[in-house]
Amino acid sequence: MTVSPSSAMTFRRVVVTGSSAVAGTALRALAPQLHPKTEWLFPSSRDCDLTDWTATRDWLDAARPDGIVHLAAVSGGIGLSMKHPASLLRDNTLMGLNVLEAARRLKVRKVVMTLTTGAYPPEAPLPLREESLQAGPPHESNYGSSYAKRLMEPAIQAYREEYGLPAVGLVPNGIFGPNDNFNENDAPMLPALIRRFYESRTGTDPIVIWGDGTPLREYTYSDDVARAFLWALHEYDDGQVLNSGTTEELPIADIALMIADILGIDRNRIAFDTSKPKGVFRKNTDNSRFVAASGFRYTPFREGLEKTIAWFVEARETNPRSLRLGGKLDGHKDTVA
Repeated sequence: MTVSPSSAMTFRRVVVTGSSAVAGTALRALAPQLHPKTEWLFPSSRDCDLTDWTATRDWLDAARPDGIVHLAAVSGGIGLSMKHPASLLRDNTLMGLNVLEAARRLKVRKVVMTLTTGAYPPEAPLPLREESLQAGPPHESNYGSSYAKRLMEPAIQAYREEYGLPAVGLVPNGIFGPNDNFNENDAPMLPALIRRFYESRTGTDPIVIWGDGTPLREYTYSDDVARAFLWALHEYDDGQVLNSGTTEELPIADIALMIADILGIDRNRIAFDTSKPKGVFRKNTDNSRFVAASGFRYTPFREGLEKTIAWFVEARETNPRSLRLGGKLDGHKDTVA
């Protein structure tokens, strides 16, 4: 799916937060191509600490955008979520509310907020529909970030109702692609596997994966995430948050086999440690509202995986400093944009 500038709402200047992370870098590459008449600003956390209200207000006052896409977040794998629940709750809540309040003061024409399917209750009926987002506590392993992201749903409604702010929200599922977080301590499952397989490609020892490989997962390629947010910015204006990720669903074992095949690794080296937890078996989403409104088509998972691995291998072998290999909360200021 591509966004047609001729039929979409136009903007003079748009600020995109979180432009150094996986979805943000994809949007940074696509937005000027699809909307060349717009001035796109991509601040880093060095430019503006979004957890600080005064800094957020002053920076955005100076930038004077008429559109904002808020992708910045502190997020990562289960290790990060379990170790830092207060930090993730605090920082993600502060960033979201600061962006909304600044957008209200500036009377922006649209602000797009980011939620996450990880915030859904583990006992919610499948496929996950938007009505279930607040229907019970989130999983205990990521409750800090989940509650912060859940808050964006009533915040969007409240700012629309009281102030008439054109705020909207998308709920992506697993995101992967170039410039993902490949840090071995807090990376999400998919980039962690890519790194582990690459580093083990010349050996003969088993490559061990926790669980039995049966849990099903949905992963959306980062270019698709970027296009979804561009669509929401230019063409969507409703308080109903939308599940915006793909519904292509694959077992973890199949994902591991694909990675092995792409890297030329013997499949027989893959071993599953069934004594370890395997996580939630399934958390598939219903994206029918989003697809009906946008006509969106997604990149097949295998195609996105091949592009991601090719990018990782080239970066690792030619410019390893370009890879995000550090801990998410090592140097806090670099984690929120």
